[in-house]
Amino acid sequence: MIDPRLAQAVLFDLDGTLADSAPDLVAALATLCKEIGHAAPDPQVVSRVVSAGGRAILRSGLPGFDEPRIEELLSRYLDLYARRGNAATALYAGIEPVLAGLEARGIAWGVVTNKVGWLAAPMLDHLGLGTRCAALVAGDTLARRKPDPDPVLHACAMLKVDPARTLFVGDDLRDIEAGRAAGTATVAAAWGYLNGGDPHAWGADRVATSVPALHAWLLPD
Repeated sequence: MIDPRLAQAVLFDLDGTLADSAPDLVAALATLCKEIGHAAPDPQVVSRVVSAGGRAILRSGLPGFDEPRIEELLSRYLDLYARRGNAATALYAGIEPVLAGLEARGIAWGVVTNKVGWLAAPMLDHLGLGTRCAALVAGDTLARRKPDPDPVLHACAMLKVDPARTLFVGDDLRDIEAGRAAGTATVAAAWGYLNGGDPHAWGADRVATSVPALHAWLLPD
């Protein structure tokens, strides 16, 4: 684990790490369920898998549906989600000071997400981060997505930083696997969705139990 004071850049996952997007994702699923005559989803159950992507959300909210049906409904679900316009999505409390602190110290930061670009970029704009994020690598930027290291390495190349002096913060096991394979230090964001997993079991270099804990460690006085 590198000393955070020596870090050249910090990369973040998006959903469940920088922002709480579950309310909009669950609401879009509820709309879809109403359209197809299915019972409304359990928000708490669905929220736990948000970081795993649209297919996982559909599987969670539509138990018993086979994979062909999930694939058939995915585009409609994403369309309904996009139409909401991130109405209830917000940064987690304390994230803004973290980003501002990195910027004040001249440390570049970027986003590596499996969310497709046509959803990720508007979300960053909605959060007021579109012009501040120095690198966005989305789920459709490259041929491979996390847990493959390519997106993380691509972000490091965009920022012109050494992966060995880069931190990757995420709330899903795939984030930790991608960062480790890319040669970055990894931080598990225990405040996120976690996909039902235990972040202490992921092999991250550090587990941040809260955003304030991340801030205190990442930006020491």
